Amino acid sequence: MDTSQTIRVMLVDDHNVVRSGLATFLKAYDDLELVGEAKNGLEALNLCRKNKPDVILMDLKMPEMDGIAATRAILADFPDIKIIAMTSFEEEELVHGVLAAGAISYLVKNVSSDDLSKAIRDAASGRSTLSPEAARVLVQATRPANQPGYDLTEREREVLNLVVQGQSNQQIAETLVISITTVKAHISNILSKLQ
Repeated sequence: MDTSQTIRVMLVDDHNVVRSGLATFLKAYDDLELVGEAKNGLEALNLCRKNKPDVILMDLKMPEMDGIAATRAILADFPDIKIIAMTSFEEEELVHGVLAAGAISYLVKNVSSDDLSKAIRDAASGRSTLSPEAARVLVQATRPANQPGYDLTEREREVLNLVVQGQSNQQIAETLVISITTVKAHISNILSKLQ
């Protein structure tokens, strides 16, 4: 997108005060124009047909149609619109869900006005912006999960091995020369760690 052109922005959030604040924010920038506001994803989908925004700032948790469903539906009909997920939440399933639905960016609502205006311009140009919180969620998702049992202590492994062999708590206590109470504590820890 040519940066000298005005970027048409639509706001989608179920909180009036959030939409009002974002609308005021947009007025501070000559190259950003507010072309519509919706309080849920269904309204947003209908407004897209009329207002043809370039960029949508999309809340994720809304009634009637949430931001993930709305993102998917809007992009199915209007693949050129760029959607920036803006939410107060950084839950893993939200980050993965909305990015998989086609959002170009994910921001947490504590973003600064300079960072938000840059993210809108970047989105209009096809560039993604991820909040540090969203980036952390994505990085953690690429790391291999800890295999069950890797965080057991050496003593817990010994107790587990004897349990697998069919020994009773009394027999384990005698074999390892520890009290039955200690055996029970180890077994409790093992069950907790292995879920």
